[in-house]
Amino acid sequence: MKRFADLTEAEVLALAISNEEEDGRIYLQFAQRLKPDYPASAEVFERMAAEEAGHRNRLLDLYTAKFGERLPYITRQDVKGFLKRNPVWLLDSLRIDAVRHQAEMMELEAASFYAKAAERARDADVRRLLGNLAEEEQKHEDLAARLEASLVSGEAKTAEDATAHRLFVLQIVQPGLAGLIDGSVSTLAPIFAAAFATHNSWDTFRVGLAASIGAGISMAFTEALSDDGAITGRGSPWMRGLACGIMTTLGGLGHTLPYLIPDFWTATAVAAVVVAIELVAIAWIRWRYMETPFHSAAVQVMLGGVLVLLTGIFIGSS
Repeated sequence: MKRFADLTEAEVLALAISNEEEDGRIYLQFAQRLKPDYPASAEVFERMAAEEAGHRNRLLDLYTAKFGERLPYITRQDVKGFLKRNPVWLLDSLRIDAVRHQAEMMELEAASFYAKAAERARDADVRRLLGNLAEEEQKHEDLAARLEASLVSGEAKTAEDATAHRLFVLQIVQPGLAGLIDGSVSTLAPIFAAAFATHNSWDTFRVGLAASIGAGISMAFTEALSDDGAITGRGSPWMRGLACGIMTTLGGLGHTLPYLIPDFWTATAVAAVVVAIELVAIAWIRWRYMETPFHSAAVQVMLGGVLVLLTGIFIGSS
């Protein structure tokens, strides 16, 4: 996997062409899936796809003029720092709010990518085109407002509020949720294994404390080192790492602290109740911020949590 800073100008242009092609296909897929129920919104995405095709053609013209007909094969998956996209367009039931969220992320990332690429470009023509594309992406009418206008007349959010919400989700909610899931679910096995192996509250608390803090440190560094935010606009990697690490630690401590209760079975009962509250909280956050239907999120989280919990109890009791 390459770093963005190591790409040549030819590779930057090829990557931009690949991104425009991919985004155009995604917008057309949105349009096709939304047309039966949301024809006005489908038309919005068809226009967005046409804009992406225009960007692609301009990039191709410049590339062939500068570097010839052969494009190097490079995609976003080959470059460190690109935001991983959830393939919501593959879902059987496509929610309009999930589509809106996905499209907002795509526009935000595209603007950030072109701005950073233009700063690094040394060829005047390449720098000019990338800079123009960055401005065009930034000047795009806010997609959320366009979709709101097509669905609910008279109700639109300001661009500042939409941008603030997008950044909040990118920089705080996403890494924090990843940490909370890891801390709440992955630490269940070692904590409850220790509990049923020792039947000692204090020993279990020490294991849980070590597992929670260790997992928090590990997740913090994993999140911080996975994406420097230069392309995606996700902000400071250390801020995201801090959010992820803190939530991981808190997720593990939630069902560790009850083992400060001296009586083992009382502590275990309280810990089980805390686990249930944690899993419901994760499902609610996924529903509230990640556009996941609550019942679907609850089933997924509960199933995973119960399986990990039972694994810990089984191993600790054996």
